[in-house]
Amino acid sequence: MILTLKVKLIFGLYADGDWEGIFEINAASTCDELHAAIQRALKFDDDHLYEFYIARTARSGDRVHFDDENGLLYTQTWDDIFPLPKDRNFYYLFDYGDSWLFQVSRTRHAPSVVKPRVRYPRLILSTGKRPEQYPPYEE
Repeated sequence: MILTLKVKLIFGLYADGDWEGIFEINAASTCDELHAAIQRALKFDDDHLYEFYIARTARSGDRVHFDDENGLLYTQTWDDIFPLPKDRNFYYLFDYGDSWLFQVSRTRHAPSVVKPRVRYPRLILSTGKRPEQYPPYEE
């Protein structure tokens, strides 16, 4: 089954405007696979630690982490994650220093079947200004 996810930029040290991406992903895929798709879509260097988490708000301390330490990045599928508990959201945090923070949510699109010869996950729509991970340094 293919799910449609919206990934919306909330914050980034060098963010200069809004960005949102719509991704199609196999429901049997893991968080790590979405991470790679987001990195490709943004043309970021995949050179920092990252995690996903479930929380009431982006800054809430009460979180369920999906990270490298507990291994959930590689084992939990989107079928396991959705639907989220009531009043909870799903977040993706990349680079703890520059704090690229995104909210990940399911769209209202009904799940669809896997199309042959299509590589998932894939970006199907991007709106706003794509953020630049390392803008030119000005002296």
